[in-house]
Amino acid sequence: MSANELVTEFLLAAEQGNINALKACLDKGVDINATNRQKRTAIIIASLNKQYACVEHLIAAGADIDKQDNTCFNPFLISCLTNDLTLLRIVLPAGPDLERLTRFGGVGITPASEKGHVEIVRELLALTDINVNHTNFVGWTPLLEAIVLNDGGAKQQEIVKLLLDNGANPHMTDKYGKAPLELAREKGFHEIAELLLAAGA
Repeated sequence: MSANELVTEFLLAAEQGNINALKACLDKGVDINATNRQKRTAIIIASLNKQYACVEHLIAAGADIDKQDNTCFNPFLISCLTNDLTLLRIVLPAGPDLERLTRFGGVGITPASEKGHVEIVRELLALTDINVNHTNFVGWTPLLEAIVLNDGGAKQQEIVKLLLDNGANPHMTDKYGKAPLELAREKGFHEIAELLLAAGA
């Protein structure tokens, strides 16, 4: 079997969750960080397909968990983007680089805050020192994303409170100089405005 065929078999095993085939490829000396055309490694493919046993095995075997594909995905960022708490709990103990950026220049907590992934946000704030005031490429913090890019509902209120309770700066503005409180009021998100006021905005 050629090296290319071995890689193809390895990546397919990760996609299908075939742990025996995965181990067999590793035994044959496959490059654990080999990628497909999208620059996806086996651990990225396993993460996208919720093949948790394969993710665990690949971490134990020394896979590079921080390597990113063409769309900036890696296992940690996939867990944050797709609200996959199981994946997050497998990846966090392996010590992922929390400063790796999504394609919009956010850190993991940025899309999680925007999309209303309460459990992911809670876990990140409790277990990591991820930067809650990180500004992405368009000039938005997780707090601003949580306010502006969603519906202001119960999940978003909980995320805003979690962020504020964990050091999110209520005064950091967007690139037009608008503060979180002003944006919350513009959107008519009264509960979020109250949370911001309580935090000193």
